[in-house]
Amino acid sequence: MKRLLSIELQKIWMNKASRLLTLTYFILLSFIALIAVIKFDIGPFKFHLAEMGIFNFPFIWHFNTYVAAWLKFFLAIVIVSMMANEYSYGTLKQNLIDGLSKKEFILSKFLTVVLFAFASTVFVFIMSLILGLCFSSYTEFGIIFSELDYLLAFFVKLTAFFSFCLFLGILVKRSAFALGFLLVWNILEAIIRGFLAFKVFPNSDTDKKITQFLPLESMSNLIVNPGPRLSVVKNIGSQIGIATDADFSVHYSAILIVLVWTFVFIYFSYKLLKNRDL
Repeated sequence: MKRLLSIELQKIWMNKASRLLTLTYFILLSFIALIAVIKFDIGPFKFHLAEMGIFNFPFIWHFNTYVAAWLKFFLAIVIVSMMANEYSYGTLKQNLIDGLSKKEFILSKFLTVVLFAFASTVFVFIMSLILGLCFSSYTEFGIIFSELDYLLAFFVKLTAFFSFCLFLGILVKRSAFALGFLLVWNILEAIIRGFLAFKVFPNSDTDKKITQFLPLESMSNLIVNPGPRLSVVKNIGSQIGIATDADFSVHYSAILIVLVWTFVFIYFSYKLLKNRDL
């Protein structure tokens, strides 16, 4: 596996655009730390994000993984381009001629996907730990390392999303069309959610029970918006008569659904490649 991973990393690093996007992704991840210095001081109105508790343990694990997940599209471009370049540059055919099986080829791509997800998770963990130790009001050991399941959800979410991108890259062969297909699929899921919520099941949560099985929606459900969880938001809501009983925890049933989709994406990536005339 080390040999397969080495081959893929060399391809990515030798490609200037992929190398730039990868570096940009991790640089942008580190920019989450800049949120701590955002201050607004306009007359009586004073606003300091760090003082709102967003870097308090254990909330920081939820907040940072949610924000970091939005940046995954940079690596999505790398994943899609990684596969499209195999067709454009003929490296796929050359790898097979050199003795690499199609199964090993897909495995090498999946290992790259897992490595990207793992590296992102470790990066977010280290950055969150440092920010939390600097700004959190709670530094007890038990509090610091509670709710680490958000990191697990983050890793699973990225692995599944990148696997989906890999599948689209193999299916479409062109990075621009693959990314376009990803956008169209996202819009399609939004239409399905809206149709079920407003037309089919307007007065129940049955629509959510159904849409939780959609690929992108299932990934989104792993880490929900942490905003309403902030005490300042709760206080504002209670003052204006809006209370929330939202569930912000990570559900392992949701993780299982996403893992199934990950398997489906990788399996059909292999089947497509296996049955395709190169």
